[in-house]
Amino acid sequence: MFSGGTELQARRKTLSILQDETRRVLDAARELSETFPAVVSNDQQTLNASVEKIMKAEDDVENLRRMLTRELAELGPMVINREDVLRAAYDIEEISSYISSAAFRLAGFKLKDFKKTTMLKDLGSVIDLAVEMIHRLNEVVRALTINPSMVLELTNSIQKIERQVDDQYRALTLRLLNELDSLKEVLVLKDIIERVESMADQCLKAADSVTVIALSL
Repeated sequence: MFSGGTELQARRKTLSILQDETRRVLDAARELSETFPAVVSNDQQTLNASVEKIMKAEDDVENLRRMLTRELAELGPMVINREDVLRAAYDIEEISSYISSAAFRLAGFKLKDFKKTTMLKDLGSVIDLAVEMIHRLNEVVRALTINPSMVLELTNSIQKIERQVDDQYRALTLRLLNELDSLKEVLVLKDIIERVESMADQCLKAADSVTVIALSL
């Protein structure tokens, strides 16, 4: 039988690691928001630096998730919702994979092939929305230890932004064939757009997983 104080300490320890993991995902997302302007301005130095920071953040996220897994295994029944915490950790880790993937595709983006289209500004807007979702997710995870009752409201705000991402994703997809001349152009830009949209979807999934944790606190 564990005391309430021991259980509370165990919960705080695991949630602290989950917060660190989410913070590093947010760091990667912020770097992604710097990557696209660097592509547009042909700033290769900034682009390379941002991609390197994103890759480092992805490694850190994986290490934090592994640390959390070990902590949950050691704490055992002291954390009654450990399966929910671990699920959220994996969902959050998956976001970093999408960020890294999108950054990799942007790093290989040849701007000279796309100057004729007006879609680039809208692509930047979609990226900014996805990054904003991750910023809100960071707030959601922080709320677990500050004010769990706020988690549902914050998650709803993420869902609203995700709908905007979906709307812009559909609009951009429909415009691809009208504004781009070659199949190569269509495939390259479609691939980038889809990766950003998947990143947004995964962010909402992670927020839902965190909401499950909040309901048990």
